[in-house]
Amino acid sequence: MQDLGIPVMHDDQHGTAVIVYAGLINAAKAAQKELKNLQIVINGAGAAGNGVTKMLVSEVGNIIVLDSKGIISKNRKDLDSYKKELAKITNKENIDGDLAAALIGSDVFIGVSKPNLLDPKNISSMNNKPIIFALANPTPEIMRDLVKNAGAFIVATGRSDFSNQINNSLAFPGIFKGALSVRAGRITNEMLIAAAKAIANLVKDPSPDNIIPGPFEKDLAIIVAAAVSKAFHNPKAV
Repeated sequence: MQDLGIPVMHDDQHGTAVIVYAGLINAAKAAQKELKNLQIVINGAGAAGNGVTKMLVSEVGNIIVLDSKGIISKNRKDLDSYKKELAKITNKENIDGDLAAALIGSDVFIGVSKPNLLDPKNISSMNNKPIIFALANPTPEIMRDLVKNAGAFIVATGRSDFSNQINNSLAFPGIFKGALSVRAGRITNEMLIAAAKAIANLVKDPSPDNIIPGPFEKDLAIIVAAAVSKAFHNPKAV
């Protein structure tokens, strides 16, 4: 985060990461999987992919990130400084290959990339109860009905016409309200994690079609703001 003396966040990077984390907390509950054991594939290494990876990497079992050329690994010679950083913290087995190779034995696919990149036949290579967050907009990496028919247990997209919409607007009003209420000079990672957990907790009984609250959830911004301001005062409690 920039130390400018005022709270700053990048909506596509940090906002997306907060909502993905919130949805993933409840998706894991609905699928009866442990968050700390999840094997995750993130397709897309731009702002959103970086933000999601860095928020999740200490919370899950392993993450494999892909860019347009394939899996990001320490073997690649064409990585920029941002992707070299990703290679250091992800891909524990340092595998190479394409999206199909990355998905073998994975629990979660998170797409922050381009439309129609996920082949439904690859869903069968994932672990039981696959979780698919296909977040490219307006056309996701795979359409909801197609991936459901292929065996996905939970599907989330960025679209408002499907259930489980991963929408940044759930995050940033409350985050800024909380940060400004305590005159925070910056937005810390602990504040973002607190926001994600507060959003996740608004869903009392997660199910495959209900892992994230809607943007008009009662008192959403107030609840998120309270969690963010508490994390500012006591980051170790997050």
